[in-house]
Amino acid sequence: MSKRSGREGTLLYAGGRRWKLIRGNMDMYLLLIPGLVFLLLFKYTPMYGIVIAFQDFNIFGGISGSEWVGMAQFERLLQSDEFLQVLINTLLISLYKITILFPIPIVIALMLNEVRRMFFKRTIQTIIYLPHFLSWVIISGLFLNILSPTGGIVNEIIRSFGGEPISFFTDNSLFRSLVVFTAGWKEIGWNAIVFIAAIAGIEQEQYEAAAIDGAGRIRQMWSISLPGMLPTIVLMFILRIGSLLEAGTEQILTMYNPLVYETGDVIGTYVYRMGLGQQDYSFSTAVGLFNSAVGFLLIVIGNMLSRKFLNRSIW
Repeated sequence: MSKRSGREGTLLYAGGRRWKLIRGNMDMYLLLIPGLVFLLLFKYTPMYGIVIAFQDFNIFGGISGSEWVGMAQFERLLQSDEFLQVLINTLLISLYKITILFPIPIVIALMLNEVRRMFFKRTIQTIIYLPHFLSWVIISGLFLNILSPTGGIVNEIIRSFGGEPISFFTDNSLFRSLVVFTAGWKEIGWNAIVFIAAIAGIEQEQYEAAAIDGAGRIRQMWSISLPGMLPTIVLMFILRIGSLLEAGTEQILTMYNPLVYETGDVIGTYVYRMGLGQQDYSFSTAVGLFNSAVGFLLIVIGNMLSRKFLNRSIW
């Protein structure tokens, strides 16, 4: 038998095994169809609208009736002083959230892992998880009332000490801090779930062996829990880097106002204002496409760095 016929026989055998495997799991493949249809209709089909970033889009003419302008919208974007300020705001808020809020769920997971009374542990978990299930509309209204300069509990306390009331939601010097604080209040407990699950996956025999060797809880935390969490920490950090230019659009939309555009306007809210507010659809699409392209690039770079320095990657 020739080498060619032998290769063909191997391919036919592999193809037959594959088809047999598919037929044996046909019910599973049928269950995939609704999800695939959903992805096709609501994720991939709308991507056709990206083309208006290269047009001077006319809502009455539609995509086929609008003038093509090439990279003009992107040139306008890169030359815009307003967009430069928006980009700076986005990066600053995202970096604040990463440096301040990313480590806290890790610390919470480590501390909760050391709690031995299950009732107390579950009570604390429930309390810190609950804010995640509130929408940003509710949370914004809650903090607007708490921090209101007229009747808010925080400003009433400030007045009681002889201070002047502070308008937190209209003060450019405080708005970014307010965004970071409220994001942490809402999401820290929920984000800790991932790290708690990572700790739960560590073999308990390691802790028992360390205890026999005389290692205390802090040493066990440092030498067993943290290394065991490292793959999850790396994965979550890379995903967080990928959303560096997102900065919490929904959150900021419900909290900000024209007085804090200087420090609070981020790319997502800028797209909303330009697209729906000023009907400049082509420019807002160009901004959104720029945001997505940079986010994808950041994920790729983060994955490369993870593979190089930690010998781990997400794909």
